[in-house]
Amino acid sequence: MTNMTELILVALSLANLALLLPVAIFAVEIFAAVGRRRRHPLPLPASRPAAAVLVPAHDEEQGVAETVLALRAQLGPHDRLLVVADNCSDATATLAREAGAEVIERHDPLRRGKGFALDFGIRHLEKSPPEVVVIVDADCQLGAGSLDRLVAQASTSGRPAQGLYLMSAPPGGGLNMQVAELAFLIKNRVRPAGLHRLGLPCHLTGSGMAFPWAVIRDADLAHDSLVEDMRLGIDLALAGTPAQFCEDARIDSHFPFSETGAASQRRRWEEGHIGMIASALGRLPVAIRSGSPGCVALVLDVLVPPLTLLLMLVAASFAITAIATWALSLGQFALVVSIVTVGLFLVAALAAWTAYGREALPPRSVLRVVPYILRKILLYPRLALGSRVGAWVRTDRGRPD
Repeated sequence: MTNMTELILVALSLANLALLLPVAIFAVEIFAAVGRRRRHPLPLPASRPAAAVLVPAHDEEQGVAETVLALRAQLGPHDRLLVVADNCSDATATLAREAGAEVIERHDPLRRGKGFALDFGIRHLEKSPPEVVVIVDADCQLGAGSLDRLVAQASTSGRPAQGLYLMSAPPGGGLNMQVAELAFLIKNRVRPAGLHRLGLPCHLTGSGMAFPWAVIRDADLAHDSLVEDMRLGIDLALAGTPAQFCEDARIDSHFPFSETGAASQRRRWEEGHIGMIASALGRLPVAIRSGSPGCVALVLDVLVPPLTLLLMLVAASFAITAIATWALSLGQFALVVSIVTVGLFLVAALAAWTAYGREALPPRSVLRVVPYILRKILLYPRLALGSRVGAWVRTDRGRPD
């Protein structure tokens, strides 16, 4: 074996070992969730402290009144419902007030994004702070009893509580939406459940998040991160207050009806997540020094790429390794690691789909996933070459006529 082929073998071995790490993390979370799937919902708390429900809203006139009315039905006698109408050019503020919410308006076109809206709302609540703040997106609906469960858990634990936030495909959404629903379900239900059943914290996922006031009042919110929830969750974990999963609190939303809106939303999430991977690598030493297994677990969890990207990386790595091993007569180590990685990923993904995802992606649709994956391949090279959303852009949620 020449020096060049030895270098190629070493490079392939290191690359495959590096890819095995996120696949192993993914698999452990899936197996933990599937292994203890059966559970009974906890009873509703007999009492809970007063809370403020904070709803950031940007041009949400189509659904904000419905959201406000549904949230009001779960409010206690001392709760508040605050809508932050953020840089709105429509009737969001008016309709939210008419539906019974307290509304404040923010106008700052240079500082756009959910993080700035949340910070504006928290600064407003400082005048009369609640014991717990619950953040709900303007397009979401809370399941019965969810507000009580979130507030009680955050208050009792002194830590953030993250509810089960799911998004469903709209009627007639097609295969793209079905795959997106499955990926969202694995990310927001299966993997957090696995972490919880391992005694570990979970990530914040954007809506249905409850915070003790002492935790959220000093949080760094005023930024334009594309994944402000994930960043906030890691910040709080490193500060000693990681989030707990509250699986019995259900928060539902739907993907945008238009393909343009759905594609924009997915790209923003995936670009933000890929950017967070680099940040997580930099924070891993800090998490290790903290001595907290929960912090380390959260940072490692960020290293798992979006599901479609992870699948493409696993497939591409196997193909390149197999071809190089055969063509250059390399040793078998890199190929064995690649085969283990492929097998582990496929078994974990199949277990998650079988236990949780058959309704989101029926068996008859599974074989049609390949064309969807091929189309997604075009997104990641553009990101690698520097194509970026760059800043927060509102998702088009317009309903079809």
